[in-house]
Amino acid sequence: MTQTAVQSVITLLIIAAVTFVLRALPFMLFRGSKPVPPFISYLGKVLPFAVIGMLVVYCLKDVSFVSGTYGLPELIAIVVIVILHKWKHNLLLSVGGGTVLYMLLVQFVFI
Repeated sequence: MTQTAVQSVITLLIIAAVTFVLRALPFMLFRGSKPVPPFISYLGKVLPFAVIGMLVVYCLKDVSFVSGTYGLPELIAIVVIVILHKWKHNLLLSVGGGTVLYMLLVQFVFI
């Protein structure tokens, strides 16, 4: 194997090990019938919404609403995502549909 292939395999093994440890850590920390601390329960309730909010802000940070397409593809995709999610309550459909629509808009409509 070449040096690049060896480095790639080592990188993948490290990524797999870290992912496994991070996934197993909660089960190791909160074993058996011990109750989950209130702070951890609180984080489990609020972090998903915080992460989604941060992703929305990150995705829209470079959108110019005063030039170019004026943010229309992004706004159309966001509206469709919200409508799909309110209608079907399916996260995969909402995000996937919005992503496909956005890509179609920027590739074929707002050239």
